[in-house]
Amino acid sequence: MSAPAIRRAGPEDAAACARIVHTWVTGTEWMPKLHSVEDLTAMIAEALPEREIWLAGDPPEGYLSLNPVTGHIGALYTSRQGAGLGKALLDRAKEGRDRLRLFTHEPNDAAHRFYGREGFEAIGRNPEGGDGLPEIIMEWRR
Repeated sequence: MSAPAIRRAGPEDAAACARIVHTWVTGTEWMPKLHSVEDLTAMIAEALPEREIWLAGDPPEGYLSLNPVTGHIGALYTSRQGAGLGKALLDRAKEGRDRLRLFTHEPNDAAHRFYGREGFEAIGRNPEGGDGLPEIIMEWRR
């Protein structure tokens, strides 16, 4: 299997990113459904100037949002788990960095296993999370 194409997102990609998130949220039983596709599109478009947003696939099937100053990954979603999309996005985010941090939902065991395989370690817990779900704080160091 060849690695998916990774490219930097532009303003025209906000809706595609929002669809990826919305599809994942609506397909995940334990995840609260808080935002419409339109709300997500607006939030992603607003974040674009301050964040590095990377897309996997053409058309986009995954995206990662990274604060380049703090090394905090604010979002990593794919439409096909197990296809190498998340790994390719994380590999891109790791380039030129010595440390990354992210929060992952506590009920998301598959994500915890994935991040562990990618070298992330649990370093703390956020009991309420940004959407009301407890989160595990994970960090990667080169």
